[in-house]
Amino acid sequence: MIIIENVCIDKLKPTDANQLHQFIIENTERLSKFFPLTLSSNETFEKSVEYIEIKEREIQQKVNFTFAIREIETQKIIGLIIIKKIDWTNRIGEFAYCIGNDFEGKGMISKAVKALSSFACDELELKTLQIIAHKTNFGSIKVAENNGFIWQRTLIDEFTPTNELPLDMELYELTK
Repeated sequence: MIIIENVCIDKLKPTDANQLHQFIIENTERLSKFFPLTLSSNETFEKSVEYIEIKEREIQQKVNFTFAIREIETQKIIGLIIIKKIDWTNRIGEFAYCIGNDFEGKGMISKAVKALSSFACDELELKTLQIIAHKTNFGSIKVAENNGFIWQRTLIDEFTPTNELPLDMELYELTK
């Protein structure tokens, strides 16, 4: 567990299923475009139970590392942060993250990325960390820049939201 001010970052636990499902329901609109798989994987309480089991296996298999961001006082899940698409040969990993409506713009994701960048480099021994964001996602771009990630290039047709045309995305990298 990593503690940053009034939040902590730790892996999802089976007892988190109700809170995770509630977080998804409360933030469906803001998550719909860039987190469609996470949304569909948490549509019901039962699906959230299964999602947490899958995420635990992924950590054990070192495929993806999905963490909850929680308020320390209430233990309420207020966001997720993931290290995904890990290329162990080249030691590259990509961040994905989301924060609840009530916590946007408070710097929590920037602090979470900073803390997990240290984890990714020190514990996982990754050499390059990536953030991929749409050019209109100013919050995500700010998170990248606040953490020393450098814009590399535009990735053409990198992401296709549900029922939409493919979008170009911006690649930011931090190299240790």
